[in-house]
Amino acid sequence: MPRPMSENRRDASFFMTATTQFGLEEVLAQELRQLGAKIEKIGQRAVEFTGTKQLLYEANLWCRTAVRILKPFAHFQAPDEKSLYREVGRLDWSEYIGADQTFAITAVVNKSSFEHSLYVAQLTKDAIVDQFRNRTGVRPSVDVKTPDIRLHLHMIENEVVLSLDSSGDSLHRRGYRQQTNAAPLNEALAAGLLLLTGWDGKKPLIDPMCGSGTLLTEAALIAQRIAPGLYHQGKFCFQNWADFDLSLWESVRMDARGARIDEPQAYLAGSDLSPEFIELARQNVAAADLEDYIRLAVRDVKDAVAPANEAPGLVIMNPPYGERIGEEEEMDALYKTIGDTLKTSFPGYDAYIFTGNLEAAKRVGLKASRRTPLFNGPIDCRLLKYELYQGSRKVKE
Repeated sequence: MPRPMSENRRDASFFMTATTQFGLEEVLAQELRQLGAKIEKIGQRAVEFTGTKQLLYEANLWCRTAVRILKPFAHFQAPDEKSLYREVGRLDWSEYIGADQTFAITAVVNKSSFEHSLYVAQLTKDAIVDQFRNRTGVRPSVDVKTPDIRLHLHMIENEVVLSLDSSGDSLHRRGYRQQTNAAPLNEALAAGLLLLTGWDGKKPLIDPMCGSGTLLTEAALIAQRIAPGLYHQGKFCFQNWADFDLSLWESVRMDARGARIDEPQAYLAGSDLSPEFIELARQNVAAADLEDYIRLAVRDVKDAVAPANEAPGLVIMNPPYGERIGEEEEMDALYKTIGDTLKTSFPGYDAYIFTGNLEAAKRVGLKASRRTPLFNGPIDCRLLKYELYQGSRKVKE
């Protein structure tokens, strides 16, 4: 693929792909649009778009629901092993990897005559290393943990797209989360749930089963206009690219720091029955430097109440799903309690329950006005919306 002469100009546009989780594609496309991206295609777990180098940097800093931002640079057919090795070898790898840099390849293979993505990655690595060895006598090393350059190979029916991964460590790992002994929501999914509700970052938001506080932390980042990428640990991979523009990156990061609003924008509160979880939530909130914005308390969900003196807002929770055998009755009782609490204590609120236990969810006893299919890891889940009316819904005179 020949490169336009203008590629190194700051204002040159190029193709990118942002990956995400199933069900968050539209939300991610909207995030990218707000950054000035031109959306080309919304696919499965991915959004294709065009924009400048500045947008690439901003997408890594600002996208709450993205997992990776990829920059495709080669596209070819590889019906068999020989052709894959040959096509990879035709590219000038010195443009992308320095001989003294480390690299790693992630391969995703679908509906292809190649059965194993690891084998495809190995073959690609061999072609790259052999080219360096033949041309210069030295070769870059592979480092699967923290490589300087991450390559992403996507193969569908033997059509290959090679991309540079600009992000490095997955963007959902924000870096504020302390030890996680339970299976919490990942941060990109938590942000996605909040964005799917259409919450405006101003209305009160209550999580009466907050666990280690991921939903509340992400809510505070949205409300206070804080770029999640500011918490990213270590370098982004684009900082190791040959065309990395340090002054542009510093100005993008300075703009992100300046965008933060210090004055609390929304009433955010969470509670949980477990003192251990609340302690963990406090540690996470402190690590994210958000103590001024989030109230936490130890409380059973049945005792949760809407804050006095605050207009109705949003109540959102991710209750346990009860994956162990013999937990059905316990889950039924829990979800019935959740429904009772919502009905009695949160009039006028919009309620959202994110769950992978659709049987138990029937015990909530309210009719869902919206059901959004999502996954939490491998678990098929729904984000259920309930509109909680105030009293008898008096007709205005």
